[in-house]
Amino acid sequence: MNKKFYFITILSFFISAVSIAQTTIDVNFNGLGFLDNREYKDFVARSRTYSGTRTALDFGLNVDSLNHFVVGANAIHEFGATPYFLKVDPVAYYSFKNKNWLFNIGEFPREGLLDDYPRALLNDTLRYYRPNVEGMLIRFNNNKNFKETFWLDWVSRQTDTQREEFLFGMSGKYSPWTGPFYISHYFLLLHDAGAAILTPDDHITDNGGAQVRLGVDFSHKTFLDSLSVEVGGMASLERTRGVDQLQTPKGIVASAYLSYKRFALFDEFYKGQGSHIFYGDAFYEKTTYNRLDFIITPFVGNRVKGQFIFSVHRTPGYTSNQEAFRVTYDLGRKVIARFNN
Repeated sequence: MNKKFYFITILSFFISAVSIAQTTIDVNFNGLGFLDNREYKDFVARSRTYSGTRTALDFGLNVDSLNHFVVGANAIHEFGATPYFLKVDPVAYYSFKNKNWLFNIGEFPREGLLDDYPRALLNDTLRYYRPNVEGMLIRFNNNKNFKETFWLDWVSRQTDTQREEFLFGMSGKYSPWTGPFYISHYFLLLHDAGAAILTPDDHITDNGGAQVRLGVDFSHKTFLDSLSVEVGGMASLERTRGVDQLQTPKGIVASAYLSYKRFALFDEFYKGQGSHIFYGDAFYEKTTYNRLDFIITPFVGNRVKGQFIFSVHRTPGYTSNQEAFRVTYDLGRKVIARFNN
């Protein structure tokens, strides 16, 4: 009886809130088409072509201007593969958003939230094969000079045979001075606790990394559309409990980005001890690494963007290349029903 009473009370409260507020239902459709060819001399096993499309469709119940419930699905198809969908990921989350705060809990897209992480910490194939965060995210943004994000992403739930794995992290950007200078930071850690039935050689693993960067942004202050330079430090956190102590390989990172109309260049350099970050780009296992991207955006529409990227990867003794073409499209959120109370 108590459970029924609580359920009826909560349901009544929710219905009352909906009836008081301006309620709308909207729909969103977006997707990504990609053809990513990688000729990696250093990593022959990873020298392959990723190709396919991701399509996402979801419906949102907007209780008011602050509270939103979203349900839908995000599916991937690899060109030439059967069955048609390699995987369908559910989208189901609650979102609170006001002028300064964002709070998401559930299964929600990482695009626009965590896609600014350096590749050394979160590799770019996650965009293709793991587009959602499964957990929660909190972001504060004062819309002036300070932004901070905290997040938790549950990778694997523990069963007798399946390991318990989750990622958590934080990132932010701060502009304490007037002018073009800023400080940014990124951190993540993977906790891998093993299955419920342990094997004799199983161990708990902690793995992650961090970067702190000082940057300067001259965008729209020269004839270029964008011009930014960053330099900073990087450290990885690697430990297999019961086997070794915490390892913290360190190095320096520097990057530059410039764009003019439909053309852009991005260069990133790393020098230091090799890092083994499970969800990071394997090139940072090298003691010296440089990546140069030549970027062309042949067409930009109201809701569609096509981009070609030619990348040159340099490590001691090797030069590798990569060619990627991506088309992104987003029809935006369209209101399909409105309830005036």
